[in-house]
Amino acid sequence: MREIVIDTETTGLDPADGHRVIEIACVELLHHIPSGRSFQTYLNPKRDIPPEAFAVHGLSAEFLADKPEFAAQAAAFLEFIGDDQLVIHNAEFDLKFINAELTASGHKPLPYTRVVDTLAMARRRFVGAPCSLDALCKRFAIDNAHRDKHGALVDAELLAQVYVELIGGRQPGLELATVAVVMNQATGGKAAPRQSRAPRPHAPSPDELAAHQAFLAAIKDPLWSK
Repeated sequence: MREIVIDTETTGLDPADGHRVIEIACVELLHHIPSGRSFQTYLNPKRDIPPEAFAVHGLSAEFLADKPEFAAQAAAFLEFIGDDQLVIHNAEFDLKFINAELTASGHKPLPYTRVVDTLAMARRRFVGAPCSLDALCKRFAIDNAHRDKHGALVDAELLAQVYVELIGGRQPGLELATVAVVMNQATGGKAAPRQSRAPRPHAPSPDELAAHQAFLAAIKDPLWSK
């Protein structure tokens, strides 16, 4: 099973206000395990970077000036994600920006039906608790000390670990797998021969029957006598 964890950095909060994606990153998971393959690119938004956005991710207009525009990277991005399930934290935000960029560059938007939103998952599991990426890293003891600012690739790599914890742990099924390995080693890979045992007697003794009858006789007005 292939899944793609995605994160973005943007110039602001809403593409409807002219804000753009300035970094997008994807991390590939195969059977919930990072494969080592990733896709990451910085993007030139052809506009200024508001100070409040710069404070979050540290990406300046000067740094992005020689980077490609989204349209130039759209095909590579779509090829990397393929038709596989997408994993995004606060999917409404990121997908809104990604789809605005895809539409503007002549591509079809991505449907929400193929997205797993880890923010929604965390809020259902930890009702009332903080569910930011940092809060979830702390909850699951995931080292995020290198995350001094937001960065799409760093955040996607951390989110991949958080996602695996949300669906059941870093090695789901490990205990059952361990039992299977031990049994397999003990039997040489073959089914263990069944041992037949003589049936054990379960009939009550005369003393037990007498005690039962005495107990029944002591019950006043039993239902079975009506």
